[in-house]
Amino acid sequence: MALGLSALGVVFGDIGTSPLYVLRTVFMLDGRAVPLNREDITGVISCIVWVLVLIVTIKYVCFVLRADNDGEGGILALATRVRRSLTPGRISVLVALLGVFGAALFFGDSVITPAISVLSAVEGLEVAFPSMERFVVPVALVILTVLFIAQRNGTAKMGRVFGPIMLTWFLLLAFMGLPHVLRHPDILIALSPTETISFIVRHPGTTFIALGAIVLSVTGAEALYADIAHFGRRPIQGTWLAVVLPSLVLNYLGQGALLIEKPNALDNPFFMLVPASLTVPLVIMATLATLIASQAVISGAYSIARQASNLGYLPHMKVRHTSATESGQIYLPAVNMLLFVSVASIVLIFQDSERLSAAYGLAVTTDFLLTTTLLLMLTRVGWRWPGWATAFAATILLAIEVPLLAANITKIATGGWLPLSIATFMLVIMTTWRRGESLVTEARLENEGALKDFLAGLTASPARRIPGTAIYPHSMITTTPLALKKNTAVNHTLHDHVVIVSIKTLPTPHVPRKERVVQDELSTPIRGVKHLTVRYGFMDERDLTETIRYGQRTLGLSSWKLDKAFFMLSHIHILEGSQRSMWRWRKKIFIGLSRASVSPSWVNKLPKDRTVELSTRVLL
Repeated sequence: MALGLSALGVVFGDIGTSPLYVLRTVFMLDGRAVPLNREDITGVISCIVWVLVLIVTIKYVCFVLRADNDGEGGILALATRVRRSLTPGRISVLVALLGVFGAALFFGDSVITPAISVLSAVEGLEVAFPSMERFVVPVALVILTVLFIAQRNGTAKMGRVFGPIMLTWFLLLAFMGLPHVLRHPDILIALSPTETISFIVRHPGTTFIALGAIVLSVTGAEALYADIAHFGRRPIQGTWLAVVLPSLVLNYLGQGALLIEKPNALDNPFFMLVPASLTVPLVIMATLATLIASQAVISGAYSIARQASNLGYLPHMKVRHTSATESGQIYLPAVNMLLFVSVASIVLIFQDSERLSAAYGLAVTTDFLLTTTLLLMLTRVGWRWPGWATAFAATILLAIEVPLLAANITKIATGGWLPLSIATFMLVIMTTWRRGESLVTEARLENEGALKDFLAGLTASPARRIPGTAIYPHSMITTTPLALKKNTAVNHTLHDHVVIVSIKTLPTPHVPRKERVVQDELSTPIRGVKHLTVRYGFMDERDLTETIRYGQRTLGLSSWKLDKAFFMLSHIHILEGSQRSMWRWRKKIFIGLSRASVSPSWVNKLPKDRTVELSTRVLL
């Protein structure tokens, strides 16, 4: 129940504020190309209802949310799930590229949504206070600053604050529409899919234009999947079915009934659902709701960025876990700062939401189509659906989403270029980092060599042993730490006690201190060489020195005096070489990103007087 309320405040803000502008936008498109009469009003409402049912309820809530990757959501997680069921090859590479492009599009949407939401909220205040016009941009920037500063408190705390507000908002949506539906119950015919079909048959060309605005009713659907790590599948599903969907449908039906009765209400059908005396309170409530709408994509951007980093598409970033029970509730300071700068820049450039509205929708519809493609592949190779079932799902979903995308492609010249530009920039960054990491890993593995071969070489040609203990942090058990290899090669010595340590993060909040250090099997005749694995929970403070000091007693290694050991770190210094492995400009981007990459938190807690870093050059 608590997670459901928090999800209401974080996940559904974007899609929950669509009734503010969707219906008015549809009927104002292209010089009021859609006739404002009973049949066409009913047809448009029917289109909106069935887009909500088919895309959000059936596709996302029923199926896509089941396709998490170890609790993580978003298109990168979906691509990873599909690749698990594929044999390595071109198709697997293509699936990975689709996932990366989808993630890049989501980042574009994450920049546009907060900007247009906050601008539309502040502009809404002009309804009650016309003199606010010259203060729109400054007030919007102040609100954005507060919103992004508040992110450090975590989605759980944000959800607890926003949840009751959004619950009030959705109940308000329902109660605003209900009286109009009761006065004109014939609007309920819009719930029939035949009304959608009839509208399309009557106005095929106009329907195509209208789809560019109808899609605004489902913007935010992709955030349901991206935010699954923050709250889990069931709270999101339950909240959508019990609260969000009924409230949205009732409000759209109410607006439709109002327009049938009073066509002149098209100037602002949402606010005219209530008496004039309630306009100011409603504007204030709508302002709060539109601000909260930004939270869904901001939280989703954190999840997507962490996944991209874990999969090797972005550099290592500082991640703060903000919940002691949910590993997916995170805060990434670097992503937060980049989003804030980008969003603030767009507000300063575009100045008002109307100019931004043309950019809204293209990234979302492209992301919809990519998600559908990957979902259909998963139904065959992962879930083992029969071919006819996958074909049936493909027919239904593609029949909706391909026209939605086509309708939004027409917006490229008038604003759709913005999300595409952001997505292209992120795609270049992600693929460049992936390629660079691959080259560095190849060079690193070649330099490290197999640990068993290194130890066999020391057995055949022993190094001089020196007193003391050296600890070599290293991510793998099969290869040799570069620092160990270089130290032995240069000094021809080996400490009496050598400990290779791998650090692992488990999907649990905490690991008891006595269970954190595990000794691994290491087959070697050389005395005094051990391999340990240190395991932390995602909320544990990572003090490697303290952990090893405590673990040496349980492992019977007290005589090794690990608490007085030297830490020997391996560092790779990346330089631009003459190899034609990458374009020169991509090499510069990768080297710049690598130098900005954050060191693991445990490195900063090592004793400075007992820490040595040995560097190895890698030329790209």
